[in-house]
Amino acid sequence: MASLSLSSLKKVLRVMVDSPGFDRVLKKVEILSASPGKVVCEMKVAEEHTNRLGMLHGGLTATLVDAISTTAIMYSERATPGVSVDMNITYMNAARIGEDVLITAQVLKEGRTLAFATVDLINKTTGKIIAQGRHTKHLGS
Repeated sequence: MASLSLSSLKKVLRVMVDSPGFDRVLKKVEILSASPGKVVCEMKVAEEHTNRLGMLHGGLTATLVDAISTTAIMYSERATPGVSVDMNITYMNAARIGEDVLITAQVLKEGRTLAFATVDLINKTTGKIIAQGRHTKHLGS
């Protein structure tokens, strides 16, 4: 069972985005649901999220993989964010301004010192996968 409640998890995300620093780019991400080791979020792509071509910026996609997988890891038995060890993203389709993106993070395995998660970014309307990321985090001893 997760140590944090869904309400607490939403508050953690709000504290992150309301603080000075880079996490403010996540202010339009909304947590839709959570179960132990899994978090589903949604974000409407806005101009501030795009590159010069008007498509979801790859750097923001990487940030979503990082932050939402960390949220899923926090919504597990250990409830610790850990530190990143490895992360990779495969970009498959573009997301444009006004499109809704579903972001689903799933913890694949949580061991004694490492956690492994996957994140899918899906176009809510078309069902096309935009990107998929994998994230490995060190949880401490």
